[in-house]
Amino acid sequence: MFSQSSLTDIILLLLIFFLLTSSFVTNFGIRVNVPQAESSVTTEAQQISVAITQEGDFFVNGEQVPRGNLSISIREAYQNSPNVTLVVRADRDARIDDAVRVMNIGQALNMNIVMATERN
Repeated sequence: MFSQSSLTDIILLLLIFFLLTSSFVTNFGIRVNVPQAESSVTTEAQQISVAITQEGDFFVNGEQVPRGNLSISIREAYQNSPNVTLVVRADRDARIDDAVRVMNIGQALNMNIVMATERN
């Protein structure tokens, strides 16, 4: 006769695994449809997040920043915690110029730059 106790143990362990790993997922408050990539790279816990919306609005670490003050805001965030990674989260329909502008600011500060994407 087949015993289902081992199957129950496996299901319980999988449930615990998924509950723990789902709590480690970072939830950003600004909804941006990022493009998808074939591979993924994990980033360090210390990061400066710059979100670019479809309308061309910029958010540095969750706070909306005018286009003219973008470099000042990124520089201030970088000075508060040096050696961090700049994560660019541009909406799929955002202008490429906006993403390149953020990357140029990061490059001028010699930051590591990562473009956020969703996995297929």
